Amino acid sequence: MLKDKVILISGASSGLGALLAKELAERGAIPVLTGRNLEKLKGISASIKGKYCYYQMDVTDYEQVLETVDAVIAKYGKIDVLLNNAGYGQFENFTSMPVESFEEMMDTNYMGVVRCTKAVIPHMVKAGNGHIVNIASLAGKIGTAKSTSYTATKHAVLGFTNSLRMELRAQGIQVSAVNPGPIDTPFFSLADPSGSYVKNVSWFMMKPEYVVKGIIRLIERRKSELDLPRTAAFGIKLYQLLPRTIDRLFGGMLNRK
Repeated sequence: MLKDKVILISGASSGLGALLAKELAERGAIPVLTGRNLEKLKGISASIKGKYCYYQMDVTDYEQVLETVDAVIAKYGKIDVLLNNAGYGQFENFTSMPVESFEEMMDTNYMGVVRCTKAVIPHMVKAGNGHIVNIASLAGKIGTAKSTSYTATKHAVLGFTNSLRMELRAQGIQVSAVNPGPIDTPFFSLADPSGSYVKNVSWFMMKPEYVVKGIIRLIERRKSELDLPRTAAFGIKLYQLLPRTIDRLFGGMLNRK
């Protein structure tokens, strides 16, 4: 089902993006790895079994994004799936986090998705087919203390995803959101350098392999949304029905950062 599908992945130089590239290649797809660190991309690519290519690309640089997409189209003639994975988090109190940090995180986590999608969409519209997969977060649905900046970026990604899905449906393009909880990846080396949050949520932490399988299944089935872990889906629905009650009962547990 994925054989020879060209899948452009942002943020593929480590963590979830790197593992996705490896797994997709093993299933016959052609992952296009992109990221800011060229040396890391080379290292990850060397371990991939199957077809692949990689490009240095910073999602905050629109010209570089356009150039990369043009290069992929020139090489393969198509982009079947865009996997918007680039992003980072930083857990800090609102009062102590500088405004510049909010701007920088939004520029990567949200505007990076916008830039990559904007560059790829014309080619998918021309082909009459395509799939945009945005890696959002459960944080986009449930806000917690010390994550005002990160949560806001993921709220933005979810709003963008849901609106764009309706806009592009008639043109044969699917738009999906993946909303994972905490994943055991290098994400937390920046988000939680003290390790306190990771320690408090270790019981809830998912292995990246589990998340990757879910994302690949979503791509194969062209599903609109995936909440992970699966047990979180019920909790999300409950929170949306009774947000203030859940805040009161479980806010302390959710705010352990």
